Amino acid sequence: MKIEIAKAKDAPVLADIFFGHLAAHPEYISHGEMQMGVGEGVIRDGVLVAQTAPDGREKWMRYILDHIEDESYAEVWKAVSEDGDTVGFAVADIETDGDAPFGMVCDVLVKEDFRGHGAGDALLQTAIGWLRGRGVSGIYLESGKNNHAAHRFFEKRGFTHISEIYKLA
Repeated sequence: MKIEIAKAKDAPVLADIFFGHLAAHPEYISHGEMQMGVGEGVIRDGVLVAQTAPDGREKWMRYILDHIEDESYAEVWKAVSEDGDTVGFAVADIETDGDAPFGMVCDVLVKEDFRGHGAGDALLQTAIGWLRGRGVSGIYLESGKNNHAAHRFFEKRGFTHISEIYKLA
């Protein structure tokens, strides 16, 4: 497995990975995807029901291309198998709307068949290294409310649960 910087030509493959996963696991959809218009959240009987938006793929493609093309604040990496297939990706960016610039690990996603072999960890560590290399000390990420496997993954790597996000129904 190797980690490479993603290029614009990789965006459709990354979108396939992303939306394939969302279709099978809507719990991955977080408030970030909802705010971007990539996902939608409906409250039914007090429970959030998440789904992809009808034009979500188009919106996500604009987002990922922006992150690929503007290396001044963001970077996107892909995990490539020994067979040359892209099996996952990570996205990180630097936010400047706080007291000091802070880092966001926006996404870490590996195809289910390739989990447990170090790709997710390598992607996450690459993103963290990139942020630290740019002088960012505060590093955050977000995750879908019921994405418990991801929560455990991040907690094992030093992240701490610090808040809850609420949406007005």
